[in-house]
Parts: sequence; structure tokens; C-alpha cells
Amino acid sequence: MLKNNNIFEDLQKRGFIKQVVYEEDLKKLLSEESVVFYVGFDPTADSLHVGHMLALMGMSRLQAAGHKPIVLCGGGTGLIGDPSGRTDMRPMNDVETISYNIECFKKQMTAFFSFDGSNGAIILNNADWLANLNYIDFLREVGVHFSVNRMLAADCFKMRLEKGLSFMEFNYMLMQAYDFLVLHNQHGCKLQCGGDDQWSNILAGADLIRRKTANPAFVLTFPLLTTSDGIKMGKTRNGAVWLDPKKTSPYEFFQYFRNVDDADVANCLRFLTFVDSDEIDLMTMHADERMNVAKERLAYEATKIVHGEDNAKRALEQSKGAFGDGGVMPESIIPKSILTVVDALIALGLAKSKSEAKRLIEGGGIVIDDVKITSQDAKIPAECLKNGFVLYKGKKTRLRVSVE
Repeated sequence: MLKNNNIFEDLQKRGFIKQVVYEEDLKKLLSEESVVFYVGFDPTADSLHVGHMLALMGMSRLQAAGHKPIVLCGGGTGLIGDPSGRTDMRPMNDVETISYNIECFKKQMTAFFSFDGSNGAIILNNADWLANLNYIDFLREVGVHFSVNRMLAADCFKMRLEKGLSFMEFNYMLMQAYDFLVLHNQHGCKLQCGGDDQWSNILAGADLIRRKTANPAFVLTFPLLTTSDGIKMGKTRNGAVWLDPKKTSPYEFFQYFRNVDDADVANCLRFLTFVDSDEIDLMTMHADERMNVAKERLAYEATKIVHGEDNAKRALEQSKGAFGDGGVMPESIIPKSILTVVDALIALGLAKSKSEAKRLIEGGGIVIDDVKITSQDAKIPAECLKNGFVLYKGKKTRLRVSVE
């Protein structure tokens, strides 16, 4: 028996559904049986990032309602590169790197959904069926169902056509469609979900299944996680906000969401937390002090999901300590060999390069123990090297630094 036979309406209410085909049929299917669905991830890095969280939360909600997720890692398609949303070719990784990245993904995904039980998620690698394809057979079995004219009109190819679309990339849509067909035939998969920038590719897979098998197949796209200005979320001056705590610490992760714009708080709460929709509306309906409470709640809940409750509580206390609300100020350590402010900023991850660190100093954004640093060549005061110090970067970053 399904745990939630209104999951389609729940997803719709929280804004998870961007586009869908055969809506009424899919709504009925999700309410009557446990549906096997899949979402694809290109293993181009060794960590997922904030931009992946909306899809991961969508998968979590579907599983909680009784449906079974397939995580499809593009070990095969990742060797080609998806042209969607790109003006240039994606870098191609080797097989060993892709395999390592897939293992990293699985560890991080356990924070969102389970790989155990009757509807436990399974993780597959499309290299298992793509790597040894006979190209002639593939063209006869799959390519015959694709119109080049329709493919060239797809959004995923339009941007690339202006600068040149390689034949290798042109095959990506066929391979992704074939993935859906394989999962349908081998695992009974009836639904593919993904980001809305994948609409053309996902639609091609459902269409291929219907042509090849005459069975129903469905697609559902999630909106991309963007700001109210349409800019993709999950980027900072220092790069992506990763789910790997070694790349982005739980405190940095917490602070990213604590500092989102007021206009983005409600959507982030709906997409990235399990807070009830009515409670979200109450917290975010007025742009006053309650909005700060909502931001803190967002940061805490998102951090708890990704990094666990203990790390979320610690990040909350550190945030309160850093900004005068009580609690414990976040601490970092630099080695004794670091003597200049510029080198300290780089070692603490507050600047990527010496030129960036110097720009921060020049802009008046760096303060050590209430003393603004004005010289790009400034050294850390001897007393600070001995006893430690508090370093401020702008208004939003405050660290207690020890020297060892």
C-alpha cells in the first residue's frame, strides 16, 4: 500500500513540477502503484553540489510516498558529455575517475533516501550497457526512431549550433533515450525525472519506449534551483557549494543558506527542507525580523539533511557566536609558517589567490581584532601569532583563528 497516494499534488503544491506529459495518467499511476522512476547524474566531479539538491529532495519525497528510485550515473554518457545548457564541449573524464565519482555520489545520496528495503534505491552505471554497444545495431534499433530535423530544433542543441556541435555530442540524446528504454525493459522503470534543462532528452526517452514497446512511459521535470533573478544557486565567490564536507564545511554550507536573499527564502524552504508549507508561508509572508528567523531555519534544516543534526546544531551555534547572538564562534587553524594576511586569507579558504586576497584588503573588507587591514603587504601582528585572533571578512564572515 502506498504511503502517500497524493504525492503528485504534494510535489505540485511545493513547486517541484515544471513540465510533465500525460499528467492525468501519471497522477493516477502514482496514486495506485509503486512506480520505478529514475534520475540521471553525470559523474563529472567527486561531489554533488547544492544545484543537485532539488532533484535529490524530489527523489526523497517520491520514495517516502512508496515509489522506487533508480540513480543512474552516466559512466557511459559521461565519456561523451551532455551539450545541454552549454556553449562549449564538456571535459571528458577517464573510466577510473568516473567510477570513483560514482562511489562518492552514493555516500552523499544516503542523506536523502535509502538504498534498503522493498523500494530502496538502486544505483546503476549506464556504461554497463553503453560501453560495448554495436554501433550498427544501435543505429538500427534506436537511431531509426529519431528525426534529425526535430533534434536540431531541441533546446539542448540550439546553443551549441552557433559555436559548433560535434557529432559525438549529437549522439547524446539517443544514448539518454536508450538508457530509459534499458531501464524500462530490465527494471520496469516507467518514469524519468530530471532538471528542466533536460526536457528534450527526457522526452525523447519516453517517446522511444512508446514506439518500441507500445507501453506507457512518463516524464516529469523539476525546475532548476535558481534565484529570483534566474541565476543558478549554489555558487559563491570561492566556487560551488559542495555537499562534501571536505570541500564545503558544514558551517560554510549553513552560512550560504543563512545569507540567501529574502526573495529566495520561501522557495528554498519548499524545495530543500521538509518544513510544512503552511509554516513556510507564515515565516516568509513579511520582510521583517521574521525573515531572519526563516533564513536561520532554512540553513539549519538544509544542513541537517546533508550533514546530520549534530553538525547542523554546531553550525547554528557557530553562526550565533560569529554574529553576536551567543554561541560558539567558528574556529580555524593556520600553521606558524604563515606570516602575512594575504597568505592567511588563502590558507583559511577566504580567497582563492593572492590577487583576490589583495583586492579584499584594498576594498577594506579585512579586519583583524577590530583593526582594519589597509596594506596589501601587511603581516599578522606578533601578538596575534602568539595568542590567536579574530578575523573578519566583510559583514558575513567572522572566524577565530589559532596558530599552530
